[in-house]
Amino acid sequence: MTADRPRIHFVTGRLAEHSLRQVLERLAPRAGFDWSVQVMPITVAALMTTPWIAKRLEVPPGTTRIQIPGGCRGPLEACAEVTPLPVERGPEDLRALDEFFGQKSRDLTGYGRHDIEIIAEINHAPRLAAADLLAEARRLAAAGADRIDVGCDPGDRWAGVGDAVRSLVDSGFRVSIDSFDPVEVAAAVRAGADLVLSVNSTNVAAAADWGCEVVVVPDVPSSLEGFEATIEAVAKAGVRHRLDPVLEPIGFGFAESLGRYLDVRRRHPAAEIMMGIGNLTELTDVDSAGINVLLLGFCQETGIRSVLTTEVIHWASSSVRECALARALVWHAVTNRTLPKHVEPQLVTLRGGKPRAHGHESLDRLAAAIRDQNFRIFAEAGTIHLVGAGLHLHSRDPFQLFDDLAAAGRDDVDPSHAFYLGYEMAKAVTAVTLGKDYRQDQPLDWGHLTEQEIGHGPSRAAARAAETSARRGTEATPTKPAPA
Repeated sequence: MTADRPRIHFVTGRLAEHSLRQVLERLAPRAGFDWSVQVMPITVAALMTTPWIAKRLEVPPGTTRIQIPGGCRGPLEACAEVTPLPVERGPEDLRALDEFFGQKSRDLTGYGRHDIEIIAEINHAPRLAAADLLAEARRLAAAGADRIDVGCDPGDRWAGVGDAVRSLVDSGFRVSIDSFDPVEVAAAVRAGADLVLSVNSTNVAAAADWGCEVVVVPDVPSSLEGFEATIEAVAKAGVRHRLDPVLEPIGFGFAESLGRYLDVRRRHPAAEIMMGIGNLTELTDVDSAGINVLLLGFCQETGIRSVLTTEVIHWASSSVRECALARALVWHAVTNRTLPKHVEPQLVTLRGGKPRAHGHESLDRLAAAIRDQNFRIFAEAGTIHLVGAGLHLHSRDPFQLFDDLAAAGRDDVDPSHAFYLGYEMAKAVTAVTLGKDYRQDQPLDWGHLTEQEIGHGPSRAAARAAETSARRGTEATPTKPAPA
């Protein structure tokens, strides 16, 4: 023990002792603490409650704080009756102790800053009822949009545009109008819209009358025809403006259009620039998150401070949220000159949740140590493992596992257990297929798309059994399958 280092007393159950000691032997020297482990007379650590722990706690001299497993129920204050030391909950999975103790590769102080505005377009706004338009604006704003763009239908003037914009503005939204029709634009601006998308040679003459900022686009994007003339016209009229050379879809000049943004930045180093990124996310058969990160990275490096996005096609239906996460990531990377890696896990959806493996031998030891009749499920190294008392079955095929379970003489799986095991194994198959981390009774990690599971699983029964055993002073023996 080192006098000037904290000494942490870890409390665990029998099954986790070996794994916990392995982690601490590796982690403690790097994180700078000394440690001790108290193994409680219980098999599954997560079944402990804080009152139950308090009655059995034995704190070694020199301890500075106590850590109990994150899955333990009950108030931490229960331990205050037996020790004045601070007591904290660790992670639910001891394999996450590295992250818990701040073993990260970079300093993330202040993470979340950004300087790119997200403009979220509501396409075909004239076709929506007023209440639906307002509801969609609220949804987009909650996802991270800074401004709501009201998208009009070309060739069909919208008589109700003023009322629609006024409703949004009165509800606290910053609004832009997406139309080339001067009459439509004028009505929207009078109602409170303060940005016009877009202006070129066809409507630039009316821009001075609107009294608001405009987005200048070329008449012909591929050649930037009319672009400089329109820029000159709005500048001469004193109209605030931002430039958009127009991003083209893949196969229609995508690479060259990126080059035009670089060229415009060189020719107009102080200009505000906008990029309509929906031309790529909506028109490419691929999940939109990666595209959004790449395009916002391009914008951050080139000083493009606003993006226009949409959520029409199903694979881009979370683009606003993705852009909100991406702008913080790219700001951090560019500002700190550091790689955008191991920083923002919410943007990794398909492959989210790095697998943490126990290993075949550890699962064999677990099977030998278990005394109850409950099942633990693991998914690692391309295989699903079903572990119980003296039982370790493994296969990639859950149907094979059920057959092996019957062959092992386990005929006590009632319909509710079978339903539960089938549900968990379906999750395990998904995890194995995508290389995700699987934890029994926990949702799979889908990044920002993760949904918490409804708590109807066996963990409820396990928790009730733990509470009952705590009152009796005995080890918990839940009657349903329990997580490891």
